[in-house]
Order: sequence, then structure tokens, then C-alpha cells
Amino acid sequence: MWRVYVARKIPDSGLELLRERCELDVWTDELPPPRDELLRGASRADALIALLTDRIDAELMDSAPGLRVVANYAVGYDNVDLEAATARGITVTNTPDVLTETTADLAWALMLAAARRIPEGIEYVRRGRWRTWGPELLLGVDVWGRTLGLVGLGRIGAAVGRRARGFGMRVLYCTRSERPEADDLGWERRDLDSLLSEADFVSLHTPLTPETHHLINARSLALMKSTAVLVNTSRGPVVDTDALCEALREGRIAAAGLDVTDPEPLPPDHPLLALPSCVVLPHVGSASHATRELMSRMAAENVLAVLEGRPAPNAVNVAGTRDRT
Repeated sequence: MWRVYVARKIPDSGLELLRERCELDVWTDELPPPRDELLRGASRADALIALLTDRIDAELMDSAPGLRVVANYAVGYDNVDLEAATARGITVTNTPDVLTETTADLAWALMLAAARRIPEGIEYVRRGRWRTWGPELLLGVDVWGRTLGLVGLGRIGAAVGRRARGFGMRVLYCTRSERPEADDLGWERRDLDSLLSEADFVSLHTPLTPETHHLINARSLALMKSTAVLVNTSRGPVVDTDALCEALREGRIAAAGLDVTDPEPLPPDHPLLALPSCVVLPHVGSASHATRELMSRMAAENVLAVLEGRPAPNAVNVAGTRDRT
């Protein structure tokens, strides 16, 4: 029977599918497994279901002679050394598409919450400060009819852009190559500097690579309007946290909505959390019951495909057959 190590308790739909054919070893603690536990679990596994919080590197792979597949329970896979996995014949998979619309919903929730100061309003009421209607109480930024700038136009970025139609927004996008489908929708392509200077809302949808690390930094924040709102549902290190703190503190941009941060999680005393103009969520972009169940099943199906000698539905690399002797 195949052995599968699951680095966190995931929804039952995937686990039940695996239990029919595999021996499962599931780390059930709320926090990620410590490094020594992750190495232990992987060392005897044929398959590993990993999360973004798990570092899957050459050391781990070399400690797991039978490992054939790493199924990442996420769309991104920057936590996995893809080159090392490919060299060792280990297939790496992800869970694309199923969380696109859910994450796009959350990006809009952040955009609206930050623009209209929703968390501040909730806190205002809870603290008993609401005494009357006030003409200048918690004035925010309009969303309707403004300009939305999308940095990156993958599945989630495009889904965020489609929702802008309901708000009568002009949509700009920044990508390496032309996107005829975006042009057909009337969206306008810009280089990054132009997008930052024109957009009222900047939403980040780029993967984390050496090129995108601190893509949003002091220089790029200085290009944005003082009334602009920054939203990040991609990866925390795409934004220079210190530069963002300074820009918000000095009022150089109006607000930010973050589902991802650097570091992640932020410590409770982090200065970003003291800023009322910054809405921070604990990386819950895909956190709906339906989406997480679909992700679980997809990860399990990827595992079973590789173990049964079939092409993985969602492989992100091309790995040869590993010698398991």
C-alpha cells in the first residue's frame, strides 16, 4: 500500500479518496510541522501533500528515497524547489482554477473594505463611539467609476478585472506580453510605472520570483496617487513591507488591503497592524468550504495519478521516472 504524508489536516473529500488506496500519515496540529517532523514524514512516503508553509527542498527530497510526487495544496509553488524535484524525478503538482473566483471575491472584499474603511467603522461602533450621523465621519474613497490597475493577469487577476465591470471601472493591466482577450474587453495595457501612476486601485496578481520580489517598493509606491489603494492577494514578499508602512504612515497612499504579508504571519506588535488605513487578513483568499474541499480532492487526484503511473492532471514540471531501488 502506498504511503502518503499530509503536512496538515485538509478537508475530508481528499483524505477519504486517499484512504481507499493509501496509508495516510496526517499532521493534525494547527501549526505547520516542525522541520524534523516534516523530514520524518517525507522520509517514508511515496507521496507528500504540502502547504505553502512547508519548505520542500533538495535536503527533504534526498531524505525521502521513495518520494514520487509532491502535491502542493495551493496554486503557487514557490515553497518547492522545482529544479531539484525535476532532477530527482519527482512530480510537483498544484491546485489551479478551483480557487480563482473565490480569491477574486476576497480581493474585492479587501478593496472595498480598505476604500470605505469598513474595519474602522466596525471598531468605531464596538467601542461605543457612535453617537450620531456625522457629515465627515469615516470618509473613504469611491470605487465606482474609478481606475483599476492589475499587476499580473493570470486567472485570478483576470477574474478580479471582470468584476470591475459591475463598478463601471476602467481597467489597466501590466503583463510581459500582449493579452488580446483583455484588449477585447476594452482593458488597456500599461508598463508598471504608468499603471501605478494612473490607477486608483492597484491589485497584485503576480507570482513570487526573483524579479517580482519587492516589486512594490519605496520607488513604486511614490508613483501612486495619494488617494490610491493597494491590494495584495498574491505573495507577501512582492511588497516591501517597510516601504508600505512608511507610505501609509505618511499618507502617500490612502490605504492597503493585504491577504498576504512579509513576514507571514505578522507578529502582533508589527507596525503595519497599528495603522488604521491597512486591512490585514490571515491569508484566507481561498477560504470557502466549497473551494477548500475541491482543492483537497484535486491534490488527492494528483497524488493517485502519479502513484498509478498516469499523468498528473495538474503537474507543474516534467519529471522522469525515479529509481526507487
